Amino acid sequence: MADLTRARSSVRTAVVWEALRPALDDLLADPRGGGRTELEVLDVGGGTGGFAVPLAQSGHRVTVLDPSPDALASLGRRVAEAGVAAQVRAVQGDADNLAAVAAPGSFDLLLCHGALEHTDDPAASLAAALATLRPGGALSLLAANRNAAVFARAISGHVVGARHALEDPTGRWGASDPLPRRFAPDDLVAMLEAAGARVLAIHGVRVFSDLVPSGVVEGEAAAREDLVALESAVAELPAFRAIATQLHVLAVRP
Repeated sequence: MADLTRARSSVRTAVVWEALRPALDDLLADPRGGGRTELEVLDVGGGTGGFAVPLAQSGHRVTVLDPSPDALASLGRRVAEAGVAAQVRAVQGDADNLAAVAAPGSFDLLLCHGALEHTDDPAASLAAALATLRPGGALSLLAANRNAAVFARAISGHVVGARHALEDPTGRWGASDPLPRRFAPDDLVAMLEAAGARVLAIHGVRVFSDLVPSGVVEGEAAAREDLVALESAVAELPAFRAIATQLHVLAVRP
């Protein structure tokens, strides 16, 4: 799992990798799998392979679904350079047409990172995504946090935008907001439970890393490691999770 250890060193994704590691171990240890050493992973909105490549390097088979041909071209180059082209399959598409490219009950792990915000019907897309998991399969969901937009707009002096994000049903701060929607933790839990999933944990991701000077995030290794340790320490604390840029939910299909 050395490749996953290196992947976890990224400040902005460290918390997600820390949550995924025990989930991967549990899936591999599942007696229904017959002692296997590799998993079938579906990465919805996987883009250039930030998660797919480390998972493939650890021996898992990953299908990346993404609407961007440019991102998939970059993914192709990246998997070739990493020597894992045989482990990664790229499919152009998005969460709204998931059923057309992924058979029900065919994956052990579903990554849905930064994709739910862009779907036409988040609840329906999430239900369709969960249907691609086999019983006992796990979901890693990463979505934009409404509270963070309110907080970030306010501290940057955009008070009207902060109020708009607070009151708008989709959590947008205005017409020029690049994200179609954001979610509150209760929104995500309700959609998952309605789709039949069991929520295991909710983490705050990027509590501080979008607020501290960029030199801390991109600077010396020691400073990055300190920030990763701090992000990890507060990820499950409700007071800090409430203002995290993203919410990470780990769930299973019973």
